[in-house]
Amino acid sequence: MAKFVKVAKLKDIPPGSRKLVEVDGFVVALFNLDGRICAIEDMCTHDGGPLAEGEIVRPGVIACPRHGAEFDICTGAALTFPAVEPARTFTVKVEKDTVYLEKPFA
Repeated sequence: MAKFVKVAKLKDIPPGSRKLVEVDGFVVALFNLDGRICAIEDMCTHDGGPLAEGEIVRPGVIACPRHGAEFDICTGAALTFPAVEPARTFTVKVEKDTVYLEKPFA
C-alpha cells in the first residue's frame, strides 16, 4: 500500500502559484495548475538548474531559467533541447485541504 506524507496546505498553493517543499532530501516544486496540483523535482535534468525559478511558458510547461529547456510540469517530460531526460515527478494526493506526496522518494 502506498504511503503518503503531508507536504502543504492547499491554501498555501493558490491557482497559478508554486511552492517548494523538501522531503527525504528531495526539493520538490508543487504547482497549482487551475486546481490540479502537480509535483516535479526542482532540478533540470540538463544541468541541475532550479525549475521552480523558471517561467511557465504555456499551460503546464515550465522553462528552466538557465538554458530554457522546457518540461511538462505534471509528467516531467523533457519537451525541448538541451534537456533530453525527463524530470522526476511525484504522485500527489489532495484530501480536504491538505496536499500529500507519495513515498518512497528514492
